[in-house]
Amino acid sequence: MSDRQMKLVNLNIGLPKKMTYNENKEIVTGICKKSVDEAYLSYDGFQGDGIADTRYHGGPDRAVCVYADEHYEQWEKEFNIKLPSAAFGENLTVRNMLESDICIGDIYQIGEAVVQISQGRIPCSTITKRIGVPKLLKRIVEEGYTGYLCRVLEEGTIHKNATIKLIKPHPNEISILFANEIYFHRRDDVKGIQKILAVQELADAWRKDLSERLAKLI
Repeated sequence: MSDRQMKLVNLNIGLPKKMTYNENKEIVTGICKKSVDEAYLSYDGFQGDGIADTRYHGGPDRAVCVYADEHYEQWEKEFNIKLPSAAFGENLTVRNMLESDICIGDIYQIGEAVVQISQGRIPCSTITKRIGVPKLLKRIVEEGYTGYLCRVLEEGTIHKNATIKLIKPHPNEISILFANEIYFHRRDDVKGIQKILAVQELADAWRKDLSERLAKLI
């Protein structure tokens, strides 16, 4: 974990709505969130927030989506673009909380609420549709800069200037970056999969997927 202070840069919520892409196509998505001054975080997610595709988003293990502010700088420079706030549909835009620093099972206090890291985010094509840069999604997966998801252990209000504190690091120290490397790139790495599955706090969706993958390998 970095010694630099963790910081909440933006607090973002929004309900699903129509989004136009490629000039005349439309989808209903919850990716277009707005920055707010405060929001109440329940076990199901932020009040006033919502998702459109419940197959891949939402649920207790995926109540909060987090993305690192540092990646905005990289993508803007690499693709010569200016990204909007909450460009990746995240609830919390944070600094000094990179995928390499954050481990599955870590517990954080953010304002009044307490959350636990449950899995890496699996980015989808909606990001491409919103940003309009086709190669961005591929680069996100290549780098492992996907962001990550949390479950809520204690409900409470989060203000935009809320402090973030690591309450309990997970002893296994399986970082989101490592998990992403195994999940996306080293798909046949039996030992790597076993390390991730050894974290009891891993989200059910990832546990099911990785368990099925492991069963075919051994």
